[in-house]
Amino acid sequence: MKKRAAALILSFMVMASVGTALAGNPEAPRSTAEIKKSVTSGKKTIVFFLNPNGQPCKKQNEILTTLQKDRKNNFNIAYVSATKAENRQAFYEYGVRGLPTVVLVDGNGLIRRMFPPGIQSYEALASALDGAR
Repeated sequence: MKKRAAALILSFMVMASVGTALAGNPEAPRSTAEIKKSVTSGKKTIVFFLNPNGQPCKKQNEILTTLQKDRKNNFNIAYVSATKAENRQAFYEYGVRGLPTVVLVDGNGLIRRMFPPGIQSYEALASALDGAR
């Protein structure tokens, strides 16, 4: 029972911190050249934090590339790899603690949604893209 209560409290704290971090749709940090290039293009961007060797990240990448193909490249994907030391700052700035993590940035460079770590479905991503400007 204590483990369950601790897990519930921990999940609440994580959700509260993500909600606080996104309050007022803050401007997306531009820590890497790829993020900066994608976010400043005027198109919606999915910032994808990944370990390129991890199976969940490979699956998420398949979903993202299929979605991008189906949407005729009407959004960018900025890849932020955990295996590159120069990307470390981006992980801190976005508050990423688990992989894969997907963040939706609108065409104005504002964070619209930060998905929880884990594989996000095609449908969930498509819906989020449709709801962002």
